[in-house]
Amino acid sequence: MAADPPQRPLLMLDVDGPLNPFAARGPRRPRGYRTHRMLPPSYVARREAAGRRARPLRVRLNAAHGERLLGLGYELVWATTWAAEANEYIAPLLGLPRLPVVEWPEDLVPELDGLLFKTRHVVAWAAGRPFAWVDDALTAKERRFVSAHHPGPALLHHVDPRWGLREDDFATLARWAGRCAKEQ
Repeated sequence: MAADPPQRPLLMLDVDGPLNPFAARGPRRPRGYRTHRMLPPSYVARREAAGRRARPLRVRLNAAHGERLLGLGYELVWATTWAAEANEYIAPLLGLPRLPVVEWPEDLVPELDGLLFKTRHVVAWAAGRPFAWVDDALTAKERRFVSAHHPGPALLHHVDPRWGLREDDFATLARWAGRCAKEQ
């Protein structure tokens, strides 16, 4: 009887910060990025509900990142407030297929204990599978929570929102995926 093929680790992807270096200084963008203007429906609805006009979002993306992410040896998953709209607006510009999406509650409220609102949902979604998570908001609190509540290996990798994913980030992710593959 043949054994099941090993599962690749999950790579939980945030958009704003890792893929869209929104905190880049001024109008300058990091090398290799192109600026796109977007009006996702959920953003427009939130602005209108607050009685404000929705102006197009400035989103900077590096088209080469799609192929790089696909080549890392992970199963890619959106873990972003863009939610399913990442498949409509971000994935095509990066050359990514439609990806699974970690869903958040409708009312995104900060956790009372200071934990990033995404953390519990990411851990639940991973369901014990090895995962790496790239986000610009990761702190020691998220690392402690994941360590205490996730039985499998996990890499929480902070990405500077001024630069987005860089060579050292891709190298770190590739090494970690390689270690996961060897352990299976």
